[in-house]
Amino acid sequence: MLVLSPSKNTTKEYLMKDTIRIASGQGFWGDLIDAPVHQASKGPIDYLMMDYLAEVTMSILQKQKLKDPAFGYARDIPPLMNRLLPLIKEKKFKVVTNGGGVNPLACRDAVFAVAKKLGISGLKIGVVMGDNILDNIDSLIKEGVTLNNMETGESVVTVKEKLLSANVYFGAAPIVEALKQGADIVITGRVTDTGLTLGPMIHEFGWSMNDWNKMAAGTVAGHIIECGGQASGGNFLGDWESVPDLARIGFPIVEAHKDGTFYITKHDNTGGLVSNETVSEQLLYEIGDPKDYITPDCIADFTSIHLEAAGKDRVKVYGITGLPATEFYKVSMSYDDGFSAFTTLTYSAPEALKKAEAGDRILRTRLDDLGLKFEEIRTEFLGYNSCHGPLVKRRDDLSEVVLRVGVRSKEKATIERFSKEIAPLILTGPPSVTGFAGGRPKPSDVVAYWPALIPKKKVTPVVIVEGI
Repeated sequence: MLVLSPSKNTTKEYLMKDTIRIASGQGFWGDLIDAPVHQASKGPIDYLMMDYLAEVTMSILQKQKLKDPAFGYARDIPPLMNRLLPLIKEKKFKVVTNGGGVNPLACRDAVFAVAKKLGISGLKIGVVMGDNILDNIDSLIKEGVTLNNMETGESVVTVKEKLLSANVYFGAAPIVEALKQGADIVITGRVTDTGLTLGPMIHEFGWSMNDWNKMAAGTVAGHIIECGGQASGGNFLGDWESVPDLARIGFPIVEAHKDGTFYITKHDNTGGLVSNETVSEQLLYEIGDPKDYITPDCIADFTSIHLEAAGKDRVKVYGITGLPATEFYKVSMSYDDGFSAFTTLTYSAPEALKKAEAGDRILRTRLDDLGLKFEEIRTEFLGYNSCHGPLVKRRDDLSEVVLRVGVRSKEKATIERFSKEIAPLILTGPPSVTGFAGGRPKPSDVVAYWPALIPKKKVTPVVIVEGI
C-alpha cells in the first residue's frame, strides 16, 4: 500500500512507449560531477538515473541531519540542478535519484529553491519516504520483528542503543507511483539501486509488477548501470589499456524495449567502452548467488542472461527470467562500534622492507608494554603486500615501503594513546624514515553494518508529489 499526499494536479492520461533511454548519471556520492550534465546534453535520453547511496552513506547522512535538520541528503544535488533544470525543461527528460538520503523533503525543497532562482515553473517533484524506521525499532521488536543480523543471527537488541541509522530498501513501486502522478524529478530515500531504473520501465511500458521475467529484466538493467562508468570501461579488469579516452568516459545508457529486451550503450563521441566484457564484469559485481539475486521487486536469475554484441559500444541483453518477490524487505542498519585510527611512515632503501618490519615490531612492543588492548591491530606494507597479503613473494630490493598501521578499540582513550607512539619512531626506530604527515592521527568513529529482514507488511512507502 502507498500512502499518498493529496495532489492539486490531476494526473493526465499517459501514452505508453515502446522504447526508452535511461542514462546513468552517478554511481555513488562523489562520482564525476559533470557526468549527469554530459548525459543530459550529449545525446537523447528519457530518464537520468542517479545513484548516490551505499550502506555507510546513510549513517553519514544521519549524522549530518542530527547536526543540522536541513541536511541529510547528497548536497551535490542542488548545485547540480543549477545546470540540469534548464536541460530538463528544454529536453523533457525525467530524473530519478536516491540522493534524498535520510531527508528527501529537504532535498526537494533545495531543488525547488534552485528552480525559483532560475525562474523555472511548472516543475513537479515526487518524494519517496517511509524507509527510515530508526524511531520504530522498539515498537517493531514488541510486535515480534526480531531484525536479527542476517550474517550472525544476533538479535538487534544487542546493538539497539547504539544504532545510528535503520533504512528499509524499497523497490520500484513508489517510484512508479510518483511518476504516475506526473513527477518530473523523483527524490527517494533508501530504495534499491536497481529500482531507480526498473521504476521508469514499469511506468513507461505499463508492465505488471507480477510479470517476474520483466521485473527481472529491469532489475538486471538497473544493476548494469547502477555503478556509472564501471559498465562503460572504468575499473575494467580486461584489456583496460585498450579502453579509449577514459578521461572523457561516457557513462552507460539502457535502451529499454517493452518486451524486456534492452541494449547497453553510451553517447557517441564520448570515451570509454561498452562491450560484452565490460558488461559481464559489472554483472558479476556484488551479486552473491547468481541464480538467486533477491530484490524487493523479484528474484532475478543471472544465469539466464544472454549478451550479444550489437555494434560499436552496443550490447544486447535478453532472455532474462525471474521468480516471485519474497515477503521481506532488507533493512540496512548501522551502529556505533568504537573508534579507530590509522597512520603511515615511509622507509627508504637500502633494506626498506626490513626497516618497515622492524618499525612495526618496535611499535607493537611499546603498545604491549603500555598495556593497551585493541580489538584489532593491522599492519600493511604498501608497495609490498597491501593488495595481495601473504600471496606476495618476499622482495628485499624495494626502493621504498610505506608502513601503515591501523588500530580499533571500544575506548577512545586507547586510540589517543596509540597516536602518541607514532612520531617517536622517527628518532627512536629504524633509519631512513619519512612520510609522517598531518600530526598525530585522531580517533575516528567506527560505524558497523547490521543487515536484517523485515516483513513487507510492517512498512509502508510514502509518496508525495508537489509542484511549483
